[in-house]
Amino acid sequence: MIMSKTINIIVAGLGGQGVLKASDIVAEAVFSAGFDVKKSEVHGMSQRGGSVSSEVRYGEDVASPMIPAGETDFLLVLEDTQIEVNKPKLKADGKLITLSDVDASKLENPKTINIAMLGVLSASLPDIPEQCWIDALKKFLPEKHHAVNLTAFALGRGK
Repeated sequence: MIMSKTINIIVAGLGGQGVLKASDIVAEAVFSAGFDVKKSEVHGMSQRGGSVSSEVRYGEDVASPMIPAGETDFLLVLEDTQIEVNKPKLKADGKLITLSDVDASKLENPKTINIAMLGVLSASLPDIPEQCWIDALKKFLPEKHHAVNLTAFALGRGK
């Protein structure tokens, strides 16, 4: 692991979509790959389906969990209504990951869309080994749902 730059990721959506679970998985995968990681959350009216976002920063040495304005490298949005709300946080050369990046018709269970989108994100982060992602998924998701979620993750990775 040689990285002098901090990578900034935002996961955004609505309450109940698995935003916080997805960001927990990202943080765990990054940590298990040997990086320093910091995470923060904004819940808002999440209990009522309101906006939720979580920021994950990783690198060799990360001082703060808060992403500076306009410095997001990857913006993963689980709800289309949250794209324009969060897009100003994205760097000019940052990557926006939306529902359109996954063929939801190929998912065994539509509730696994957030995991499929993590697959898309993971394919853009070659410094995080795939096994770290798989281990993080298994750590944060119930064992009875591992197979369907691993299939969704693989779909997102393009496998």
